Amino acid sequence: MYIYKAAVVGAGTMGAEIAQTISFSGIPVLLKDVDRARVEQGLATVRKIYQRRVDRGKMTVDEMESKLTMVQGATDYSGFKDVDLVVEAVPEKLALKQQIFRELDEALPQNAILASNTSSLSISALGGATKRPHQVVGMHFFYPAHIMKLVEVIPGLETSEEVVADTIAFSESLRKLPIRVNECAGFLVNRILMPYLNEAAFCLQEGAASLREIDDAMVSFGFPMGPFTLVDNLGFDVCAEVVKILMDAFGGRMAPAPIWARMAELKRLGVKSGAGFYQYGDRSGQPDPDLDKVLASFKATANKKPTPFSVHRLVLPMINEAIRCLEEHVCTAADVDLAVIAGLGFPQAKGGILHYADEVGLPKVLSELEGLVQIHGERFWPSPLLKRKIAAGHAGVSAKKGFFDYTS
Repeated sequence: MYIYKAAVVGAGTMGAEIAQTISFSGIPVLLKDVDRARVEQGLATVRKIYQRRVDRGKMTVDEMESKLTMVQGATDYSGFKDVDLVVEAVPEKLALKQQIFRELDEALPQNAILASNTSSLSISALGGATKRPHQVVGMHFFYPAHIMKLVEVIPGLETSEEVVADTIAFSESLRKLPIRVNECAGFLVNRILMPYLNEAAFCLQEGAASLREIDDAMVSFGFPMGPFTLVDNLGFDVCAEVVKILMDAFGGRMAPAPIWARMAELKRLGVKSGAGFYQYGDRSGQPDPDLDKVLASFKATANKKPTPFSVHRLVLPMINEAIRCLEEHVCTAADVDLAVIAGLGFPQAKGGILHYADEVGLPKVLSELEGLVQIHGERFWPSPLLKRKIAAGHAGVSAKKGFFDYTS
């Protein structure tokens, strides 16, 4: 199905960026929110994105004005009668999203696709709120949506293959890189990301290394920013919601490091609140007695000496979770590596997380995980598929076969 007209529900930053992306591809789009003030704020965000293109010489003023006419604001569903696809981009609250989907079910034409930009909530649960679950699909953009190329396309239990194919084609028309992700808690990227961020937090609270040392080490490894800088930019509250969903699904291995709760008590949500793991605005670079006090309290109650920090302590949980995703047929190995490069900034030179595991050697990956289990517990418990690969002689690049073949 060709998409002649689209809509976005939720005119916050993410919704506005999605609307801009759609309009840039030449498709008219409605941007809806509950009141005119929020709609105008969203439209202003769209204009700012286009204005930056003008300022950089990538677009003329006339071209910008032409694109802006393709984005129309709305505070009700009266203009949705001829919309072919809608992207819901409201806050990550299941009850709120289900209510929006019930409203969209009534407002949209019979063949329209209902997509959700949720980062971790159940697509099947959203589809169940409608009379057309076969036309409900996840379409998870990454922040900032007008820049990041990756889009996770997630079918629910009843989503039709035609809707999945149409959503992938629509994503490609937006100049994005869509990957199909079979439904699971956290989908693919967040499921791999959260163990990485959580292990960084464990390292910090244990005193294995400082904030800056951990961030600098991961940047040296090849990430565009360190884990604490990333958390501060994403927002602690957003990360916390994803962690709850992951822990509910996967149990103890996703249990958050205790320092997360302490940060929440201090209302340090990241850049948007002026402080997270780092301080921002007028406090940037200044002494941080509140965080120092938190870290000192963990040090005082620690029952063991901190273990030496290593980059692999953060990377191995990502590898392990990626392998579990393969076990569960969430996606292919190639899609895992595309997703971590395009969605997480995993260093492209290393080929992706599974190519990196093959290069390191799967027996070494297993050995290091088993060593970390002895020190830190079952959150490092190796995936059964990793052990099966090694037993079959699929040891990685050295054996010319691991998660990929290296025969050429």
